[in-house]
Amino acid sequence: MILVTGATGTVGGEVLRRLPAHLAVRVMARDPSRVARPGCRAEVVAGDYGDPCSLGRAVEGVGRALVLTSRVGGDDDARFVDAARAAGVRHLVKVSAAAVADSGADDVLTRWQRRNEDLLLGSGLRWTVLRPRSFMSNTLSWAVSIAGEQVVRGLYGTSLNACVDPRDVAAAAVCALTEDGHEGRIHTLTGPEPISAVEQTAQLGRLLGRPLRFEELSPRRARVLLRERYPEPVVEALLAGAERQRAGAKAGVEDTVGRLTGRAARSFRTWAGDHLGAFGAVPGAAGAGR
Repeated sequence: MILVTGATGTVGGEVLRRLPAHLAVRVMARDPSRVARPGCRAEVVAGDYGDPCSLGRAVEGVGRALVLTSRVGGDDDARFVDAARAAGVRHLVKVSAAAVADSGADDVLTRWQRRNEDLLLGSGLRWTVLRPRSFMSNTLSWAVSIAGEQVVRGLYGTSLNACVDPRDVAAAAVCALTEDGHEGRIHTLTGPEPISAVEQTAQLGRLLGRPLRFEELSPRRARVLLRERYPEPVVEALLAGAERQRAGAKAGVEDTVGRLTGRAARSFRTWAGDHLGAFGAVPGAAGAGR
């Protein structure tokens, strides 16, 4: 039995769709009604990291589990590891972050992920850690300004990030959940090339068939806008990450996706072409999908 957590999110949902149909799969979700089930044969159970009894039920009879947590600074990973160990789960596959390996990263997000990794590595269970670079899907946050103003706003627009398609992260997770040989391994996952926000904007414009403009934000303005969406510690973490990106810390490319899946990592252009509808593309319009 394979347990998938985070199935209502970007990566977990893709993992659920990609797991072979013949495998026994269980999904844990706080709200089972939110789990997309087209063609899904998985058992869906209610489970909450804050409810040890529900965790115990979710991991009962499970051999391998995908661990996806999002409550920054919380103890969800510790609770899940305790439940998994008590239930005899053999192998945990944890989605972490590439920044963990960067000695210059000391923000609240990275410290939280480091603690989670240390917890897993010291758990006595078999483990695999996936460390993706930033998701290409983060650019979906531009959709409103693109649709309304034909503009993308961001900080340090020419800095480079080897961002990764979430579908490639999911494919790597499926490999780790269904194959032997990944135990005790840390896999860093990137896209095929580093790309800047300015170039992403240009590629989106060409695909949409209309000119888009990138507007550079000052650090002060970026902080104001981020405070509208995130708590202060997360805002400072995101700004620190942008500074590290400007210094080149996120431009390195790994071939891990290709080695694990047998298929090269998808480019940003491919990801964008598959998600043009989110940016207001009209099917069949000039430029769309080209």
